[in-house]
Amino acid sequence: MDRFARWVVRHRKLILILSVLLLIPSVFGAAGTYINYDILTYLPKELDSMVGEGYLENDFNMASTGMITVENMTTADTLKLKADLEQVEGVKSVMWTSDILDVTTPKEMLPADLQKFFYNDSGATMMLVQFENPSADKKTMEAQHAIKAILQKNCFIGGMSAILEDTKNLVNQEMPLYILCAAGASLLILFLSMKETMVPLLFMLGMIFPIAYNFGTNYFLGQISYITEALATVLQLGVTMDFSIFLLHRFEEEKERGFEDEEAMVQAIRKTFSSILGSSLTTIAGFLAMCTMTLTLGADIGLVMAKGVFLGVACTITVLPALLMTFRKSIARHTHRTFIPKLSKTSRFVVKRRVPILVGFLLCFLPFAFAQAKVPVYYTIFDSLPQDLPGIVGTNRLKEDFGMTTSHFIIVDDSLPESQLENLTEDLEQVGGIQQVLSYEKFLGAGIPRQMLPQEARDIFEAGGRKLILANSSYESGSEDQNEQLAQMTKIVKSYDPAGVITGEGAMTKDLIEVADVDFRNVSITSILVVFLIVAVVFRSASVPVLLVAAIESAITINMGIPYFSGAVLPFVASIVIGTIQLGATVDYAILMTTRFREEMNLGRTAKEAAQTAVEQCSQSILTSGLTFFAATFSVSLVSRMELIGSLCRLISRGALISMAVILLVLPALLVLTAPILKKTTFHWIQPQKAEICSDNCRKDEALL
Repeated sequence: MDRFARWVVRHRKLILILSVLLLIPSVFGAAGTYINYDILTYLPKELDSMVGEGYLENDFNMASTGMITVENMTTADTLKLKADLEQVEGVKSVMWTSDILDVTTPKEMLPADLQKFFYNDSGATMMLVQFENPSADKKTMEAQHAIKAILQKNCFIGGMSAILEDTKNLVNQEMPLYILCAAGASLLILFLSMKETMVPLLFMLGMIFPIAYNFGTNYFLGQISYITEALATVLQLGVTMDFSIFLLHRFEEEKERGFEDEEAMVQAIRKTFSSILGSSLTTIAGFLAMCTMTLTLGADIGLVMAKGVFLGVACTITVLPALLMTFRKSIARHTHRTFIPKLSKTSRFVVKRRVPILVGFLLCFLPFAFAQAKVPVYYTIFDSLPQDLPGIVGTNRLKEDFGMTTSHFIIVDDSLPESQLENLTEDLEQVGGIQQVLSYEKFLGAGIPRQMLPQEARDIFEAGGRKLILANSSYESGSEDQNEQLAQMTKIVKSYDPAGVITGEGAMTKDLIEVADVDFRNVSITSILVVFLIVAVVFRSASVPVLLVAAIESAITINMGIPYFSGAVLPFVASIVIGTIQLGATVDYAILMTTRFREEMNLGRTAKEAAQTAVEQCSQSILTSGLTFFAATFSVSLVSRMELIGSLCRLISRGALISMAVILLVLPALLVLTAPILKKTTFHWIQPQKAEICSDNCRKDEALL
């Protein structure tokens, strides 16, 4: 490592040139990465709802469907609108009553169910728009944009594809704002904590490289979700800024020992590398634990963030030293006082009042532990979007004008006798909350001969050896009423055709709820076990990982219990994402505190003295790191109009503060009380024979953080 460090310092200009050149393919890679805005597509492919989606896309060519509400428009204008919509690229067909009967024929000639489907009592009618590609496909998004430009004042488009296009536009609008807020807030904390005025700017400049490389290499993953895209920059900035802080502190320490700038940087890189690498492993492990989710959104977020942490480490030991050495003269010229102190008084208070602190913490922890399980959760991502978006407004119009909130697509084998299909349709109509049930037989009705029904209409309901039944529900996706409705419908469908499936937004959301509940348990257990093992190996101890993981898990529990008392409703991904991020990112604070406590014990100090020194010496680094993480995420939560992103950022920022408080106040008290146990259950916890070289260790930088 010494040879590598000297190469970095010697060839710093070459490193900066290569780093800048690598930004070029990164920009193209980021631009070419497909962003998926449909969370439901991350469900396991073997689920009935996903199998049904495959039938809709491959057999019925109904990859996505939109519904347009037309209010108080003449027949002539409605026909013109229909013709205009059919010319939009990406639109497969636009279905209205003119496809069934001549427009001069009174609508009363239609079967009653079709009248109810296409018309309401207040002069509104509905068109069914069929797209050539799936809802989240780029061409469908472009078609949605074109349709919204065509629609007049009294026309509204609703459905999943319309809302996904709104989501894309909103994310694209807000992403630059997220980055500006996170960077600005982080800079403020760094300016307050560092005496060198230029260093925060160099830190932020250095962060551009790993963030750009991370987004550029996402191209090789094929796609990432919009949630990952929105959170990746903010999280990478907050999580990996620590590494830059610790390298700088070590560099300054080496200079204080008398080394010249270049040699001091060599020593800083060499001594910090193992510390940063050990620290980053817990963070990477936390993110990779998300890959155990059956909902592949977890792997999407986990891989991108783990990759981002790895790239952050790589740039910290190459690009950042090159920047610091290049601008070292300017750094030395511009300084100011710092505003984040060492907590000397706090360290004495914690040691002196350790028992009351632990008792008070336990009394506070218990209600949050019970409250955590009772926090309400929502699974419909659309609920987290601004309600004034065109797609949301259009979907609400469908509910108001036609009592239609969601649509279920029932697919059965076409060998099912016509009599059984009629019975199946009638049974489905009896399920609570079902507004209409449409099938091929319903289109025929009593007065329409089979040969009069256009081929386009027949193709909607019969294709690929299967038949399609459309059921419109008045219940919202993800609600208990709709989940019970779907359970009843599934039982009915399976009684007629064991291979029959139900798909659509409602069915996929129901599967999402069931999958997410299992995933939360799996990810939580996996992340805890992996971090536990890493800490156990680092400390060669059976008790230290129990202590550290318990401290962070208690902070996570408090964080996740607060929404119950505040009355907040959390997105379903909150428990999964926060549990892994808060554990992986902030267990480093606990490692730092415990490492320093152990070093002081090896100097011959008592447990009380060691804890007091550890709090005092580690507090500045923990405060700077934790507040930077807090500022980056909390600032985004203030500006985001997407409740999903805002909610996650609020949880992450609050988690950083809670973890910081637990490590500075509770963990030292635990270390003092469990010191005898730590000594007996840790290999070489005390090494008195090394006391003569402890002057180096005593001033050691953030050893394993």
